[in-house]
Amino acid sequence: MPKTKIRGRILSGMRPTGKMHLGNYVGALENWVALQKEYENFHLIADYHALTTNLATSDIWQNTFEMVCDWLAVGIDPAHSPIFRQSRIKEHCELHLIFSMLITTARLERNPTLKEQVRDLNMENIVYGHLGYPVLQAADILLYKGDVVPVGEDQAPHVEITREIARRFNSQYSTVFPIPETKLTQFARLPGLDGNKMSKSLGNTILLSDSLNDIKSKLRKAITDPQKIRRGDPGHPEVCLVFTYHQKFSPAAIETISAGCSSGQLGCVECKERCAGAINTLTEPYRQRRNEFATHPDSVQDIIADGEKRARIVATATMQEVRAAMQLG
Repeated sequence: MPKTKIRGRILSGMRPTGKMHLGNYVGALENWVALQKEYENFHLIADYHALTTNLATSDIWQNTFEMVCDWLAVGIDPAHSPIFRQSRIKEHCELHLIFSMLITTARLERNPTLKEQVRDLNMENIVYGHLGYPVLQAADILLYKGDVVPVGEDQAPHVEITREIARRFNSQYSTVFPIPETKLTQFARLPGLDGNKMSKSLGNTILLSDSLNDIKSKLRKAITDPQKIRRGDPGHPEVCLVFTYHQKFSPAAIETISAGCSSGQLGCVECKERCAGAINTLTEPYRQRRNEFATHPDSVQDIIADGEKRARIVATATMQEVRAAMQLG
């Protein structure tokens, strides 16, 4: 059987925040797994980025380990897609410094993602590193000459900044970098149990590692149609959070669920039970695979070390091109 033609290169990553939730899966991981046979993928553990909102570093390795276990469990293949820590590749910092000369603070302050983070995290003072977060992200992407960046909807403005920086560098010096394209998933943003963005900092998540009982317990608290008080009341599925989850995790049954809710025949308790079952059908095999990795930490460490070795080769070559283009010797 012929191999799928590789169409380009992808750099994608996340801050090491520990165990992954359904929002991470729908907004990014699902897409990463689907694309890795079509593209040459590099997957970044963004541990420097983690410092923009939390200077504590004692949990970074444990959070990294938990996150990578989930990545591997859902199907990221480290033989095809290197997994590596940002802090172990010094070229990220070097390229970040160069790129910081190519963009104004006014442009960074207009970044809508930054404004959203400030609001969600109740931040009173923004550190320099947080303002420059998308500049470091641009260095992450362009260091590996990423052609496509699969991201959640909230990260799309950062990719636009990357595109602007790439064009500016190529125009100022010579063409070294591709202009990357953003690739969103259909369900780019899955709301949390309270209707806000799904985030562990907001306590509104369902984890990929949650058991069926955990999923049921969490869904019982999920907001639904406020006008549907008891079974028999006609509902409005278009305003119901649980119905949004059904659209993603129960697509074959969506018409039946919609009709049952609208007519009042399907009560919210039963609807949530069905939703929990559908989510568990997806996550149960992931939990089993995750446990295999979690109980063999040395193997996970070896996977990361190998990814760093392979990423370093590419990063070194790119920086040689950058220095030559800038006539820095």
